[in-house]
Amino acid sequence: MPSDPKCARRLRACLVIAEPLLRSITELDASRSPAPGKWSPKQIVGHLVDSAANNHQRFVRAALQDELVFAGYAQEEWVAVQRYQQAAWADLLALWLAYNRHIATVMAAVPDEARTRVRAVHNLDEIATHAPPSAADATLDYFMLDYVNHLVMHLRQILGTRWPATSLASGG
Repeated sequence: MPSDPKCARRLRACLVIAEPLLRSITELDASRSPAPGKWSPKQIVGHLVDSAANNHQRFVRAALQDELVFAGYAQEEWVAVQRYQQAAWADLLALWLAYNRHIATVMAAVPDEARTRVRAVHNLDEIATHAPPSAADATLDYFMLDYVNHLVMHLRQILGTRWPATSLASGG
């Protein structure tokens, strides 16, 4: 039986913290872009839905294969094609929350051996938010924690100083 890994615990904790803060944002404020060419909170959460969709299948595949090599995706284009700016804020939040709760379950379900095994073949330097610092860090566990760190980075974009500076919510 797999343990409850740090990545799953951190993701669940982030969702608990983020949900009421995000729900407190009005439809109008969620639609506002902070500057020309910058994503609105709706578009950022839409991007996080896309990240969830892409990483969900990556995590499942990685549990079943020896390498961590995955296709990237055109983030700007995905956000535009799916018209997240026109979506209802409450609907985007519900989708994002449900998807990430499932991803936390997937993270916890992956056997420890598959999560912590060093993978000699990977492209994390191309698809991860932060490339692993060394070849010894190229594990699915690292990639899963990177996913959570990416999510936190975007939550900070939306929430600013309302995002807590706790070690759990900030990556510590």
